[in-house]
Amino acid sequence: MILEKRQITPIVQNALSEDVGYGDITTNSIVPKESTAKAVILTKEPGVIAGLEVAKTAFELIDPLLQMKTLVPEGEKLASGQVVMEIEGSARSILTAERVALNFLQRMSGIATKTLQFVEMIRYYNAKIVDTRKTTPGLRILEKYAVTVGGGRNHRFGLFDAVLIKDNHIAVAGGVREAIVAVRHKIPHTTRVEVEVEALEQIDEALEVKADIIMLDNMSTEQMHQAVEKIAGRAVVEASGGITEETLVEIAKTGVDYISVGALTHTIRSLDISLDIQLPVE
Repeated sequence: MILEKRQITPIVQNALSEDVGYGDITTNSIVPKESTAKAVILTKEPGVIAGLEVAKTAFELIDPLLQMKTLVPEGEKLASGQVVMEIEGSARSILTAERVALNFLQRMSGIATKTLQFVEMIRYYNAKIVDTRKTTPGLRILEKYAVTVGGGRNHRFGLFDAVLIKDNHIAVAGGVREAIVAVRHKIPHTTRVEVEVEALEQIDEALEVKADIIMLDNMSTEQMHQAVEKIAGRAVVEASGGITEETLVEIAKTGVDYISVGALTHTIRSLDISLDIQLPVE
């Protein structure tokens, strides 16, 4: 996934407006306008770095005259204590942009780090790790990008770019078969159809009307084994629902093609990253 500047800028601008408001009264009261400084951003624990361009954008929007240098590539696995970026220029500008820049960098790096952990756990199996729509409102594009930095894959971006028939759709439609038939009449022939099933009996219905992807929702690993055998390659198989580190490998062993993990974005712990003023410059 490619993250473009035009996508980053409005998100960061909104965050700065929220944080800075009409001015950083603490910094502006303490730091003389003419003061300059050099600062470094560094990791405080091991992890995968993600969001360097987003952090840079926060500093640029506060002060385009700041000089910045990234010292590691996006997606690099870092040890604790590694410097990832140097910033030099107005001390006021550095301090004002600090928190927003770090918020994005910490959260995106936390997502990338957790994703890589999941990806590496099942590296010997066929299954691929994918994300979900359980993202922070307004930050979906950044969080889904961070998943790809960690080696995961993106599921649909929103309601508009893929069909995913869930349990409530099925309840309203009157069944799996009815829901798939209804959607087939409305969508382009080029669009694939995914349907969520909660019981093995629903799989026959899904296959009968040629679902392209069958999502096994909150099934036991034994049920997943049976489902994979029943589907027998006639549809892509995705496992979903409460996936954790404890259950991940056993799920991958069932032979599913994809494992969607909401926890990659909705319950993530940010990576510990800080900014230190190294040298005030007179």
